[in-house]
Formats: sequence, C-alpha cells, structure tokens
Amino acid sequence: MHASPPDAAIRPFTVTHRGILAIAVPMTLAYLSTPLLGFADVAVIGRLGDAALIGGIALGAVVFDFLGAIFYFLRSGTTGFTAQAFGAGDRVEIQATFFRAVLIAFAGGLAVALLARPLLPLVIAAFGASPEVSAATLRYAEVRILATPFMLVGYVLLGWLLGLGRSGFALVLQTVLNGLNIVLNIAFVMGLGFGVAGTAAATALSEALVACIGLALILRSFARADRPSRMRVLDRAALIRMVAVNRDIMIRSFALLFAFAFFASRGAALGDTLLAANALLMNFFLIGAYFLDGFAAAAEQFAGRAVGARYRPAFERSVKLTLVWGYALAFGAAALLLLCGPALIDFMTVNPDVRAAARTYLIWAALTPIAGVLAFEMDGVFIGATWTADMRNMMLLSLVLFFAVWFIAGPILGAHGLWLALVVFLSARGITLFLRMRRRIAATFG
Repeated sequence: MHASPPDAAIRPFTVTHRGILAIAVPMTLAYLSTPLLGFADVAVIGRLGDAALIGGIALGAVVFDFLGAIFYFLRSGTTGFTAQAFGAGDRVEIQATFFRAVLIAFAGGLAVALLARPLLPLVIAAFGASPEVSAATLRYAEVRILATPFMLVGYVLLGWLLGLGRSGFALVLQTVLNGLNIVLNIAFVMGLGFGVAGTAAATALSEALVACIGLALILRSFARADRPSRMRVLDRAALIRMVAVNRDIMIRSFALLFAFAFFASRGAALGDTLLAANALLMNFFLIGAYFLDGFAAAAEQFAGRAVGARYRPAFERSVKLTLVWGYALAFGAAALLLLCGPALIDFMTVNPDVRAAARTYLIWAALTPIAGVLAFEMDGVFIGATWTADMRNMMLLSLVLFFAVWFIAGPILGAHGLWLALVVFLSARGITLFLRMRRRIAATFG
C-alpha cells in the first residue's frame, strides 16, 4: 500500500471499545461455529456404527480443512480492500471489490473442482489408510469437491461483510450454514440412507445454498447509482493488486501450516505418547486462537478503514484497543489453562502416560496465547492495510528462527526444546511485524 496522495480527503472517524467488541464478538462466534460442519458430519455417520465410514469422514474433513486453509486468503484479502474503500467513502469501489473477489473465487473454485477431482485417489492414497477407509474418503471427497466454487465464494462474502463491519450478518450466514448442514445430514443419511455420499452432499449443498442466499441479499442491498462498470470491475491494475495481495497471504498461510506440521512431525518422532500429549495441548491453543481471531478481525476492519480514510489517529487507536483486549484475553486464557488444565487433560484422555506427559508440557501450552497475541493482532492490522508483502516476509523470517531454535534446543531439551521453538516462532512473528508497522505508518499516512 503506497502513501495516499496529498490531495485525498481525510475522513475522520472514532474507534471505541464498543465498536471493537461489535465486530470481535460476532466474528468469534462465527469462527467457533466453523468446526461444527465436520462435527455434524462425523456425528451423523457415527450413528451408522461403521468405523471405516467414520474414518473416511475424518480423513475427508482433513482434506477440505487443508483446502480451506490454502484459499482462506480470499476472505482476508477481500476484507482489506473493502475496508479501505469503505474508509475512503468510495461506494463504487466497494461494489467493484465485491465483484472482483467473487469472480476470482468462483473461477478458482471451478478450476479446483475440475482439476483436483481426478487427483483425489492419489491424495487419499497418501494417507495410507485401509482400503475401506480410503474408499469411504474418496466417496465423500468426490461429492464435496463439486461445491468448491461456493465454498470460496462464501469466504469472499465473509470477508466483504467484515470489511464493512457487518459481522452480525456474517454470523447469521454461518449459523444458517451450520443449521442447514445438520438438517440435510439427518435427512440424507438417516432418512434416505445415502451414507457417506449423503453427508458430503449435505455439506456441499449447504455451502451452495448459503453462498446463493448471501449473494442475493448483498446484491439486493446495492444501490444502482453506485454500480461499477464492467471496465472498473475488470481493471487490470486492480485485479493484479488483488491477486498479489492474495498471493502474499497464501504464502504466509503455507508457511504457518508448515510450521505446525513440522511441530507435529517432530513430536511424533519423539514417541506416540508425546504425539498424543502435544495434540491434546495444541487443541487448547487452537481454542484460544478462535477468540484472538475475533479481535484480529476487528483490527482488520478498523485498520483498513483508517488507511482508506487517511486518518492516522483512528489507525493507532484501533491498534491500541485491539491489543489491550487481545492481551487481556491471552493472559486470562493462560491463567485458565494453568488452573483448569490438569482437569481438562484428565477429561480428554484416560491414558495415564499421556496425562503425565500433557501435564509436563502444560506450561508451554499456557504460554502460547501470550506469545501469539501480538502476531494475531498484527496479522489483522497488516491484512486490513494490505501490507501483505511485509506480512509474508516476516512470516518467513520467523520460520527460519523457528528452525534455528529447534536445531539448537531440540537435541538438548527434547520436547521442551520443540515447544520453546514454537513460542519463539509465535513471538517473532508479532515483534517483527510490530517493528515494521512503525515504518509503514509513516509511509502510508505521511
């Protein structure tokens, strides 16, 4: 993002605690409800009593979770551009951003649905599951992949609504999606006996219906006077910039996924007990991340709006307030984990060795929200401001530090060294982005 031209209008607005919470709370609820899609699939298939079918659904969910993580840049990128157009008061560009993002999402989703489907047997075979589980996974994936264009359009709808600060609408769409999925799952699997294919069809149809509903409602809300021309929507420079921002976010997401995959693989190399303990403790971190993501979403909207409005005080106050709430939540989560962690561990597993290992490393899990909160909030700020090249570069630098700490501390401290590397990785992401932000503020606001 380059500095705004000196003759651009400055559009002051106020950032308040209430405004931050009005975005963060609905988005947190929306994020927390996301895992319900996979949960509903497993719960309904589980009623059939066939372990292979349950395994097939579980592996299928992994495939689509990974696919979703790869393309989630569509949500983030759309938020930044929309928030900036909103801050600038450019109602034509708000609509143009929406149409551009929907076109990119639908085209990308269609390409995945057509090109990835023949590759599914190879991807599923790589899991090394039994023939029965692999067959069930393939049946599930072949049906659900057809809805990829609608899944990606759904990301755009969420990002566009968040860019305008309409997180309540986003929560409604997510709630409808989960409700439809549950109802259709029961109808297709328990009522009509379609099995795994029925579960996949329920999820795919839910995503398609909610995408169409969201599109229809948003298009109805558009003022005809603000409708952009086809030339404006397909403007080459705007499309290239949107693709570049999305590319940077995708690289950042790949690096993040790689770091967590490496953490899991190193834990597995240290034994099955430690692998299970680490997986259990990482669930604690991921639950905390959903709450921190809500305030990161608020940072995206307000930071992007302030950049579009060229109003530095609002930018700086949005950073301050989201950090205050983020750190309050992070320290609260850490204290809760230290106090209730042993009881939660005992509830989640009855294996005495896993319980003992999880207790040993609980302190590290409690530190992860505190170490990661600055990274979460800075991600939100940089996405909203579309400073994505910096976000990509600082992520790659932090990944190098992660490997360096593990290489040095791993052989000496074992699993403690692995957790230390993760905490350093999370901390480095936040600190490097925060330091970079100070230069970016000066360049952007003048």
